[in-house]
Amino acid sequence: MQRRWFLGKRVISALLFCFVLLLYRQACRSPSQTRSRRPAGEDAFEALLQQHEQSYLQHSRNLTRRISQLRAELQRSAVELEEHNQAELEDFLQKQLRRAEVFTGEQLPNEFTVLPFETFTLRRVYQLESGLARLPVESPVRQDRRNELNEALEAALHLLNEPQLSRIYSPQHFYEGIFRTERDKGTLYDLTFRENGAPDFRRLVFFRPFAPLMKVKEELMDASQILINIIIPLADTVDAFRQFMQHFSDACIHQDGRTHLTVVLFGSEKMHEVKGILDGMSRRMKYRNVTLIRLNEAFSRRRGLDVGARAWKRSNVLLLFCDVNIRFNAEFLNSCRMNAEPGKKVFYPVMFSLYNPEVIYGQHIPSAEDQLLIRKDFGFWKDFDFGTTCQYRSDFINTGGFDVSVKGRATEDVHLYRKFLHSGLMVVRAPSRGLFHVWHPTICHAHLSSEIFKLCLQDKALNQASHSQLGQIIFHQQINNHLHKYKQRNIKS
Repeated sequence: MQRRWFLGKRVISALLFCFVLLLYRQACRSPSQTRSRRPAGEDAFEALLQQHEQSYLQHSRNLTRRISQLRAELQRSAVELEEHNQAELEDFLQKQLRRAEVFTGEQLPNEFTVLPFETFTLRRVYQLESGLARLPVESPVRQDRRNELNEALEAALHLLNEPQLSRIYSPQHFYEGIFRTERDKGTLYDLTFRENGAPDFRRLVFFRPFAPLMKVKEELMDASQILINIIIPLADTVDAFRQFMQHFSDACIHQDGRTHLTVVLFGSEKMHEVKGILDGMSRRMKYRNVTLIRLNEAFSRRRGLDVGARAWKRSNVLLLFCDVNIRFNAEFLNSCRMNAEPGKKVFYPVMFSLYNPEVIYGQHIPSAEDQLLIRKDFGFWKDFDFGTTCQYRSDFINTGGFDVSVKGRATEDVHLYRKFLHSGLMVVRAPSRGLFHVWHPTICHAHLSSEIFKLCLQDKALNQASHSQLGQIIFHQQINNHLHKYKQRNIKS
């Protein structure tokens, strides 16, 4: 029994060995032998696959080569375009230089068309247009102008201190410079340097040409839905308020029709008259956009404007801080809408202040509307006044409004103006052709301090008439004597 089991085991082992050997020989056969025994259809299919694979590889190599060619062409085109643009820009800048009055003078029709230079040193600019400060010398120099002039000075020093030159120049060697800007061409800088005690000067001329116009923004503004809340603080000037309301009816109701009027009245003595004026206008013009607020306290323009602005509880509104002696037209209201934007811009227009009509016109004073003209002998741009402004209520609230610790109208207006300058909002400051300040008597009270009283008299003289007209008033006796002698001489002859 054991013998049989042993023989069976050896037979099974032998069979298993033969089977493994058979498998080994099958695996060791060559690929050609294996393919030779495949059916013909499989070989054709594999050949077709290899052909397609080679075709795709070739197509991929062609695409890669084409992409490289296109990239090279694109780079070449970009270089050519940049060179072309650079050449065009260079031609334009050279054209601006030839147009400017740099190398040769221009034939000008008269003395009024001459564009004067401004003179500058390291610390001062001597100017003919004195601006808001009314100073013939600007010191310290305004930041943007200082940066501009410093750039020209640094460019000159860089050229003067080139390695091949033996002398070393510093800003202390800067003697003097002049510059002027032609609005359509560019800015010309003429700088002179001189070493200490040296008899010769080094002069460098630079020209900063203006580049072509570049479109920055285009938008469609719909001002039809922008309501303006006009706030008027009022004391006891009822006659002036009545004249203002006549003007308001025409400009704001007849012509514009998108305004709200807020009147903040101080005291109760004139309450009946003011309410009667407003009610009469509302009935006559069918105008209901009126708010009357009464404060039983001493008059304060700052307080009235602040209360009027905060009294508005509806959606964000455009505010116009105004006074009874201000006149404007519908064009100004549109300027107010265009130049103020919530969270972005506030508008501080410069009004044209009219002189005393009795001095200007004598006995033949025209109507109030006919006096609203912008001419040299009729008034001046009141660029030191910051009381009239267009701003959204949200911007007024967010900047903190008026400073309650500040006293005096001029001071509190300037403080609010400076708040906006520090707020990051754009402050649009520009003369407005539709905004006028009507002349009214200025009373300088005796209880004022000597300094305030002097400023009051200066303001009174400034608003009375032009320099030449005041001169005629002061020297009228000498003028009359001269005319009398002239007539007598003609009679004798």
